[in-house]
Amino acid sequence: MSDDNEEDAERAALNARLEKLNAALRKVDEEQAAEVAPRTERKGFTRAMRVGLNAFSEFVGAVLVSAFIGWQADQWLGTTPWLLIVLLGLGVAAGFWNVYRVAKPKAPGED
Repeated sequence: MSDDNEEDAERAALNARLEKLNAALRKVDEEQAAEVAPRTERKGFTRAMRVGLNAFSEFVGAVLVSAFIGWQADQWLGTTPWLLIVLLGLGVAAGFWNVYRVAKPKAPGED
């Protein structure tokens, strides 16, 4: 009978220790989750800003380069303002194409 009481006491002590360890693990998991959540949000915001600024620079670059080439070609050929208008339109189209290319979702494994 005394053996049964000792076994019950040992089980109760082990269960108490197990509960204490589980509580400590839950606490550590909650602390780690609290630390990871803000980093994840910052990474998403950072990625969105990077893609947005990249798309903006691609668009502006295409428009400015094409406008400059059109303006210089008009000066050289004396066709003011026709080449500027045509190349500016092509630059805007190229800029929108670049924005689409930069901002479209990537397939898994595609980089």
